[in-house]
Amino acid sequence: MTVLLETPGQTAYRDPRALLNAVRPYVKECTYNIFEAPGNEGSLWDREIALLMRDNVMVRDMAERVLGNAVMYLITAMERPEIHLGVGKTVDIGVHQIILDSPVYFAFCHLYNSGQYKHHAPLVVRRSDGLVLRTADVLREQGFDTDEELWAMDGADCSPCDDKVPDSH
Repeated sequence: MTVLLETPGQTAYRDPRALLNAVRPYVKECTYNIFEAPGNEGSLWDREIALLMRDNVMVRDMAERVLGNAVMYLITAMERPEIHLGVGKTVDIGVHQIILDSPVYFAFCHLYNSGQYKHHAPLVVRRSDGLVLRTADVLREQGFDTDEELWAMDGADCSPCDDKVPDSH
């Protein structure tokens, strides 16, 4: 298991699994569905992986890669609202998984966006101007170890959100 290692003023690595699991104490709504319903045997990470595998017919390894990069993207969008970011189709599956699990996403926003809901306002037309690859660069600058293959495979086919909508990604 990878852990978050920090030195004063510098983050060596930020673990998406640990960052998602840290949301658990902030989940206040639909707690039975999130924590106690059949199939919820593990952490929030395991829950989101199980939902990805249920709905997107992915093997666990791919679901973990997609979810990890989605967590990286969402946290970076919250930490760096001044930068226009966008994901490709593959990572966007993980972004939508977190958003669709709304009690988890509300808690995620509470913890990582100063208690404010971060809207998801996608543009209809995909961009093909390299925004996905530039986004991966920003994630790395934020201390994340991006999955180069996932970002490169959709590098020219972006699902951007409208940076003109207040507090959206």
